[in-house]
Amino acid sequence: MSSNNEIIQKADFALADLASGGALNEEQSSSFIRKLISQPTLLNGVRTVTMNSPQRQINKIGFGKRILRKGTSGVALDTAAVDGAFNATAEATARAKPTTSQVLLSTNEVLAEIRIPYDVIEDNIERGNINAAGANSSAQPIQGGLKDTIISMIAERAALDLEELAINGDTAVVGSDPYLGMVDGFLTQSTSNVVAAGGPATRTMFKNGLKTMPDQYLRNRSAMRHYVSHDNEIEYRDTLAQRETAGGDGLIQGYAPVYAFGVPVEPVALMPEAQGIFTFPQNMIFGIQRQISIEVDKIITERVFVIVLTARIDFKVEEEEAIVKYNGIA
Repeated sequence: MSSNNEIIQKADFALADLASGGALNEEQSSSFIRKLISQPTLLNGVRTVTMNSPQRQINKIGFGKRILRKGTSGVALDTAAVDGAFNATAEATARAKPTTSQVLLSTNEVLAEIRIPYDVIEDNIERGNINAAGANSSAQPIQGGLKDTIISMIAERAALDLEELAINGDTAVVGSDPYLGMVDGFLTQSTSNVVAAGGPATRTMFKNGLKTMPDQYLRNRSAMRHYVSHDNEIEYRDTLAQRETAGGDGLIQGYAPVYAFGVPVEPVALMPEAQGIFTFPQNMIFGIQRQISIEVDKIITERVFVIVLTARIDFKVEEEEAIVKYNGIA
């Protein structure tokens, strides 16, 4: 059995390999981002934009009204496009004009500090539970093992924390909750289309959500999602399971997806009980800067290793008109 001093030296070696000078290289950063978004959270479905600088503009272009005209032989569409609502007379010979806008991602820094006592490292290295097999020789670098375990654990917890910020972020609460007050989350950004549930999550609530969504966004319902809390998804599943059919039995005995008017209803861990979202997952943007830093140090007087993670992130709704917010779910 190795002495504690040898074990600590091996742990130092492993943590030095983890640190790599602080900033993760591009491959390590990409791996960490993949670990983040692969967790069973809302981040798993939203649009992830990796950024090389603190700000990035996403250009949007589209047509908000009719672009086709009645064709006349030998006659060109030679007048300027008309702004505002479609006017058949004014636009009979007018060219079409796309609408353009931009979404600005501006990242904010998040930080985590983790302290691991020496004895935890000692015990796990002795038992072979953290380091990769055969990596306990001080003659070679420790590959994987401790590094992969710590990064995976950090990514798993960070994904849950980022989901909380993505959903519940509100700059108005920065005084009472500095973390949630960093940015406006998806719920706070959604103001145009609001459905007052006034009761449990039922088919009536989901029907009102679809009727509130502008018609141009409803052409591909199967790609959309109703996001509600786990409890509300269970309650809705229970109402469907009350049907005395094989389908009703399956909703209790299995974990088949549930739908509301052709749209999957998905539970989200940190969605508030009283609220929900109906939109395209890709309409919600998660911006994360590639330069992720994981630095390691030790405090010898306390016999602990210190691991500090820093990253820069932002959340934006791309098309605010294409998201419906449910309020007042009982």
